[in-house]
Amino acid sequence: MTRPAAPGSVIVPDWHESAEGKEYLACILRKNRRRVFGLLERPVLPPPVAIDTASYKIFVSGKSGVGKTALVAKLAGLEVPVVHHETTGIQTTVVFWPAKLQASDRVVMFRFEFWDCGESALKKFDHMLPACKDKTDAFLFLFSFTDRASFEDLPGQLARVAGEAPGVVRMVIGSKFDQYMHTDVPERDLTAFRQAWELPLLRVKSVPGRRLADGHTLDGRAGLADMAHVLNSLAEQLWHQDQVAAGLLPTSPEDTPS
Repeated sequence: MTRPAAPGSVIVPDWHESAEGKEYLACILRKNRRRVFGLLERPVLPPPVAIDTASYKIFVSGKSGVGKTALVAKLAGLEVPVVHHETTGIQTTVVFWPAKLQASDRVVMFRFEFWDCGESALKKFDHMLPACKDKTDAFLFLFSFTDRASFEDLPGQLARVAGEAPGVVRMVIGSKFDQYMHTDVPERDLTAFRQAWELPLLRVKSVPGRRLADGHTLDGRAGLADMAHVLNSLAEQLWHQDQVAAGLLPTSPEDTPS
């Protein structure tokens, strides 16, 4: 199995905050609001700007109520549902994210197609999980810091969902991190999990997104800043996996010629 890329080794971490980065982000914003893209739509860049697009399918997995739909909404700059309703079928959401590569100084537009399916639907309909896993480039496994059972379910999720897909990127995200004072998952357990599985583990908050001056509209730039660490990490691991698959990088540091 390919060892995950070290944070910041593939993608320039804070490039989105630079003047150049903000110019590229402008194509996924409209008056500081996030643009919503359908499956066949893409950002329009100025004529002189031509960048490659790297497209990936990502399946979001986790127990009911951990915040899968809320996470995807935050990544897409959409309103997070106030009341939890389990996703009844398969929901797909497209998110674009420009990022600069460390090695070549080149900007790439990453296109993430997130697939989210409710736990009950996965159990009720046998075709749902195979459809979500088909040609998937990455699995995002979610747990909630306020739900110990969702954390303990991770090994089972990893085996059941990603067990037969060794070449697919796997990442773990802990939701509701802002409620860490009431956590059911202490830091020592996270450390043990990291050592056992050697997977990227990120944390996201469940607080409502920041608003523009009207008090109602979501602030698109602020939302991107809040979720940049997740988008950059996804871009980093997926690009790294592609480079390894193409034979351009070793699968692990031990494979590097001396």
